[in-house]
Amino acid sequence: MDKCSKMACLAWLMGLLLMTAAEASVGPSNSSSFCTETEECLLFDLVCKTQQYEVRHYGPARWVSTDSEAVFMEVGTTVAFRRLFKYIAGANEEGVVVNMTAPVLLKIPEEKRKWKATVYTLSFLLPSVYQESPPKPTNEKVYFTDMPDMTVYVRSYGGWILSVTSGLQAHLLREDLKAVQASYNSTYNYAVGYDSPMKLFHRHNEVWYITEGEPVCTFPQPPTSEVPQITTTNTTTGNTTQI
Repeated sequence: MDKCSKMACLAWLMGLLLMTAAEASVGPSNSSSFCTETEECLLFDLVCKTQQYEVRHYGPARWVSTDSEAVFMEVGTTVAFRRLFKYIAGANEEGVVVNMTAPVLLKIPEEKRKWKATVYTLSFLLPSVYQESPPKPTNEKVYFTDMPDMTVYVRSYGGWILSVTSGLQAHLLREDLKAVQASYNSTYNYAVGYDSPMKLFHRHNEVWYITEGEPVCTFPQPPTSEVPQITTTNTTTGNTTQI
């Protein structure tokens, strides 16, 4: 086999491995307890779990994304969601309907100036059948994002993803990571939603920070409170007693 043939075979093999890894990142929703409304969900390996957060490993996956600039997160999310929903409903060059998956990711920059517009990026996970060759969007504001292999710190919560709730949950996770001196990408976080707007109860949301270096899987335990002992001495007998 000549040199060119070897290089071609190697490139083909690497492409096959990448494709397999991407497909393996998306799978049946019955593998997750909080993917309840879609057939497929983003799969992960649980690295460790403390009472404060989880550490998860995700393989590479392809998403369809769009950016929306707004002062209020809720406004930006609504505009972006409608744009992506049109894409999966058939606003693509093939005119096909793309099944909805879970979760939906909202990338939130950490540095947001008050009363100044912020660029939010909303992403839908592409189903496994379209991980390799998704239909091209007809809207130029819709594009594809290839997210690499990553490990993330995760904090889960219920209710709805609003600017107040997501900001609070992100703050609480940062405080927990600070307590264990964990390193993570602090330039942005992901607000992660698994439920449709029609679901009113038992909703599942998350906040993610991407780890940097080795993840921290332990959390410091509070010191045990000890009752101080008081020693008394009987002046008559000379005996000592602890209270």
